[in-house]
Amino acid sequence: QMQLVESGGGSVQAGGSLRLSCAASGYTYSSKWMGWFRQAPGKEREGVAAIYTGGSSTYYADSVKGRFTISQDNDNVKNTVYLQMNSLTPEDTAVYFCAAVRPGTWVGYGAALRPNTYNYWGQGTQVTVSS
Repeated sequence: QMQLVESGGGSVQAGGSLRLSCAASGYTYSSKWMGWFRQAPGKEREGVAAIYTGGSSTYYADSVKGRFTISQDNDNVKNTVYLQMNSLTPEDTAVYFCAAVRPGTWVGYGAALRPNTYNYWGQGTQVTVSS
């Protein structure tokens, strides 16, 4: 089992930046896919960025490419990921969730940003961008 805890959300004006953190417990030292998702009111949950903690693979939604960066701690624990968000716009306003795939699960091309790929979820952190 894994528990995920997000932090770093808040309110910012358009053009500003925020950095989200996700601390996971469980499956320590195991390589796995971890991702960031978001859900705005009245909309479906969408994938924002994903990273494989055992290598350098990352994926981004087209809407955030060039503005958001997903990263992980440079250690062997493989349980902490970050989402650096720059040039924020009001359209980025949403609850942001951290998620993880059970280690050893094959994640095919295109699946890393699909919510139903992920087994474990955090409670979410609110990001509000004002114009």
